[in-house]
Amino acid sequence: MTYPELAPDPAYQLAPPSAPRPIVVVGAGGIVRDAHLPAYRKAGFPVHALVDVVRSKAEDLAARFGVPAVFGSVADAVADAPADAVYDVALMPEQFEDTLRQLPEGAGVLLQKPLGHRLAETRRLQQLVRERRLVAAVNTQLRFAPYVQVARRLIAEGVVGELVDLEVRVSVETHWELFPQVFGLDRLEFNMHSVHYLDLVRSFLGDPTSVSAVTVPHPAKPHPNTRSAVLLHYAGRPLRVLVSTNHDNSFGAEHEASSITWQGTRGAVRAQMGLLLDYPRGGPDRLQLATAEHGWRDVPFEGSWFPDAFIGSMAALQNHLTGASAALPTSVDDVARTMA
Repeated sequence: MTYPELAPDPAYQLAPPSAPRPIVVVGAGGIVRDAHLPAYRKAGFPVHALVDVVRSKAEDLAARFGVPAVFGSVADAVADAPADAVYDVALMPEQFEDTLRQLPEGAGVLLQKPLGHRLAETRRLQQLVRERRLVAAVNTQLRFAPYVQVARRLIAEGVVGELVDLEVRVSVETHWELFPQVFGLDRLEFNMHSVHYLDLVRSFLGDPTSVSAVTVPHPAKPHPNTRSAVLLHYAGRPLRVLVSTNHDNSFGAEHEASSITWQGTRGAVRAQMGLLLDYPRGGPDRLQLATAEHGWRDVPFEGSWFPDAFIGSMAALQNHLTGASAALPTSVDDVARTMA
């Protein structure tokens, strides 16, 4: 049996398309400003239009990033869009269904995570995508972070041997006030943060056979839950897989942590996710490899989570649309299993 991490989907390593399709971005919030539009500009992906019900927000971003068209409604944007446009739906999940119903049948679509707040919503979105024959992916962009891509290659090449341990550890102070749209969610931490890490684990190891989890609030804060621990079980494999998050580490940067560690029988890889150490400015990223022969040493890579990982998720969708990649590893049907 070949373990999934030893045979990753080739789509993860493909270069971005040489002739990218035009993009219509639906939503003009902070993540579009800080990640989507910088990524597309860096990659040379053409952005045809920005859409937001608060048209002035879209106009401000369009002026900053040189986007030629702005619309206040999805219907107006669709009427103007080229036939091969790809729609980047950068909205909250409760707005997905209405938006998807307005897109052309068969269109390429990139939805933001999470894919619904609850599993019933996820299932409805899956069905809607099928009914409208949309080629839909989810922007689970951590899969494409540059340090993750290099780690994926090293592990697939067998450099660390058989994986026996995968741990994601996040212990930072998260300023939730930067994301006012998430206030009121009853599954704040799982849906807005741990979904990244659980999806990342699945992209390496496949679906777990069972999951144990706890998520708790902080007694001095109004949020419903901000700290979680998730154990993923893989029957028949000697694996320990843990996602541990604490967004209430409010005692200074000295003991903050933001890392992914893969340990194998012959070595280990550790990535520091600098973005979370001082969000949104970010601290330093780092990737290290340890082997018995050489100990720990730095591994070079280029780019960061913001904005480069967002290039990868859009590139994977466009490569699939053009036929350069037969598979779409971030498809709605795949990411629905993360939500489950």
